[in-house]
Amino acid sequence: MKTFEGKVMLITGAAQGIGERVAELAAAQGARLALVDRSPLVQDLRARLEALTDVLALELDLEQFDGAQQAAQRTHERFGRIDILVNNVGGTIWAKPYEEYAPQEIEAEVRRSLFPTLWGCRAVLPYMLAQQQGAIVNVSSIATRSVNRVPYGAAKGGVNALTACLAFENGERGIRINAVAPGGTEAPPRRIPRNAAEQSPAEKAWYQQIVDQTVSSSLMKRYGSLDEQAAAILFLASDQASYITGTVLPVGGGDQG
Repeated sequence: MKTFEGKVMLITGAAQGIGERVAELAAAQGARLALVDRSPLVQDLRARLEALTDVLALELDLEQFDGAQQAAQRTHERFGRIDILVNNVGGTIWAKPYEEYAPQEIEAEVRRSLFPTLWGCRAVLPYMLAQQQGAIVNVSSIATRSVNRVPYGAAKGGVNALTACLAFENGERGIRINAVAPGGTEAPPRRIPRNAAEQSPAEKAWYQQIVDQTVSSSLMKRYGSLDEQAAAILFLASDQASYITGTVLPVGGGDQG
């Protein structure tokens, strides 16, 4: 029997990168999928995976609660249940020392990397509580200890905190909530970048400091792969992790974040 046979998995930030790879592997393992992203690229992924499983693709802005609520509602309407939520939206928009951030940039980083997870959990929990069953995997980051991305690190620290608190609240109600904290991950160039502006020489140097620190902090002295990140997410989402909740699992080659 396939690991996710009969399960309905809602994946946010599914159009590219880690989210896309989670969707591909989950489809191969029998999951029925609801794929959510604000990019129309999510429709391309739906078209590729429809040969394997039943797929719903939704273009929604998950930085707003209405988008998350629509995602949960339309997933439940289509499939009749939501067994697994993978909150994958987020990512560094700018990379620079904290004093260089404008106030609006700080707010944008937090909106991008904290609120989609807050809203996603809030939107899906009522359906899981009605089922008395479910698993949520939040994608955090080892960048909670990093250079040149304080607002992003603060947002992901919030993801770790909400994971722990929700696990306390729901452990006796049949719902497991965990997080994976990826380290640096090798991936194809983003087809839609988080920040399309051309980098200045200073911004290139600041970003290189992130790369250097990421490799240095890894005991394996390398970036991870999309498969290595997706495997950890899918393990925590699966029944194989049935006695694990409230955990943040670092996947950074030994860097604990």
